[in-house]
Amino acid sequence: MTSTAATGAGLADADFERFTEYFYKRTGIHFAPSKRYFVDKRIEACIRESRYGTFTSWFAALRMNEKPEMLQQVINELTVNETYFLREDYQFDAMLSTVLPAVLAARGGVHRMAGPVKILSLPCSTGEEPYSIALRLLEEWDQIDHVDVEIHGADIDSEVLAKAAHASYGERSLQRVPKPWLAKYFVPVGAGRYQVDEGIRGAVTLHRVNVCDTAAMRSYRDYDVIFCRNVLIYFDELSSRRAAENLFGALRPGGYLFLGHSESMSRISPIFTPTRLPEGIVYQRPTGAT
Repeated sequence: MTSTAATGAGLADADFERFTEYFYKRTGIHFAPSKRYFVDKRIEACIRESRYGTFTSWFAALRMNEKPEMLQQVINELTVNETYFLREDYQFDAMLSTVLPAVLAARGGVHRMAGPVKILSLPCSTGEEPYSIALRLLEEWDQIDHVDVEIHGADIDSEVLAKAAHASYGERSLQRVPKPWLAKYFVPVGAGRYQVDEGIRGAVTLHRVNVCDTAAMRSYRDYDVIFCRNVLIYFDELSSRRAAENLFGALRPGGYLFLGHSESMSRISPIFTPTRLPEGIVYQRPTGAT
C-alpha cells in the first residue's frame, strides 16, 4: 500500500502501527486503535507543516533525527492538556490539612528543617496546577510566612510550558478562582483574559521532562509532595511502572504522591504505601526506602 500523503485520507494501517510503536518507545505513551482518528489528524497536520509530502519521507526524517524539533512538534500535537485552576481541589485540601503538617513534623519542625519544602506538579500543562498550589498556600497555609517553599512545574510539551511561563488565562481556566483572589493575584490583559502577577510567576520554576525518561528524571530529587494527576492513564503497564519508579526516586523518603481520581498506584506498583486521608488516598514513599 502506498504511504499516505497529507490529504486528509488518514494513515495507512501499517503507517499507523509504525508511528505508534516509535512514539511509544520515545515517550512511553501508547495509542490504542480507538485513538486512530485523533492520531491521524495530528500527524497529517505535522506532515503538512513540514517540507515532506508523504508519511514515509516525514517519518524517515523523524526517526533519523534530521530536525530535532520535529519530535517535539509531534509530542506537542499528541499530548492532551485539559486543565483549569483549582481542579480536584480536595487534594489541595489534603495537602494543607494533613500532608504539609506531616512533612514539617518529619523534617524536624519549622525551626529545625534543612532546606525548603519542595512541591512538583508533573505534568503541569499550561500552568494552572502549580499556580493553584501557590494560591492555596498563600491564602490558606498558616505556615507560609515561616517556611521556604519551592514549587516546580514540569511537562513534556514545550508549547504548553511557554504558555505556563506567560500565564495568561481566559474565563474557562479561571471559572473556579474566587473573585477576591482574581483581583489580588491577576492582572487584566484584555479580551477577558488575566495574567498571573509577576510575583507568583516568579515563584514557580518550569522544566521540560518526560516522566518516563529515567535518565532525565534522575535530576529530580528530594520533593516532599508530587502531583502527577491524570497522566498514568495514558500509559501501558510497562510505561506506568517506569513512571512510578521515577516518581518514587524524585520523592524524599516519606514524601507524598497525589494521582488523579481515576488512577490507582496499587494497579501499577507496590513500592508506594497507600495512605487514606479524609479527602482520599495519597501514596507515600516509605521512610526506610533508599
